[in-house]
Amino acid sequence: MPTFDIVSKVDAQTLDNAMNNAKKEILNRYDFSTSNSTIDHDKKTNVITIVTEDDMRLKAIEDAIISRMVKQNLDPKSLDFGKEQYASGNMIRKEVSIKEGIDKEAAKKIVAKIKASGLKVQASVMDDQLRVQSKSIDDLQKVISLCKGEDFGQPLQYINMRN
Repeated sequence: MPTFDIVSKVDAQTLDNAMNNAKKEILNRYDFSTSNSTIDHDKKTNVITIVTEDDMRLKAIEDAIISRMVKQNLDPKSLDFGKEQYASGNMIRKEVSIKEGIDKEAAKKIVAKIKASGLKVQASVMDDQLRVQSKSIDDLQKVISLCKGEDFGQPLQYINMRN
């Protein structure tokens, strides 16, 4: 029976390249020449920590990260911007987590959308991904195009198409 999986993953190496390019861009900017701003990417916890002096610089760093992700063909929807916290002195800290896997609520929305389409497919949730099965590959391709047309709040990839 033909199947495929719907997942939400970020390529770690491409993300690392985007973060390094964003760091270089920030270091070379004139308005950051006297700044003590830092961008750290913890690969184990998948969290980006930004520390800077004021809101204007924080916004500029966020924009640099997003633009570099777009240039590396990564979807910025995978970033979850937290709240600003005041660190020591006049510094502002912001933690940006990277969403990996499909959370339960998004999975329910995707399954409901697939069922509402009336296609003869079966969608099942498996941990942080979805598996879609059908007797017809054409129906599976229709499900992919249906999901691409909707916004579920995070980037989706379609992998492991099997016959």
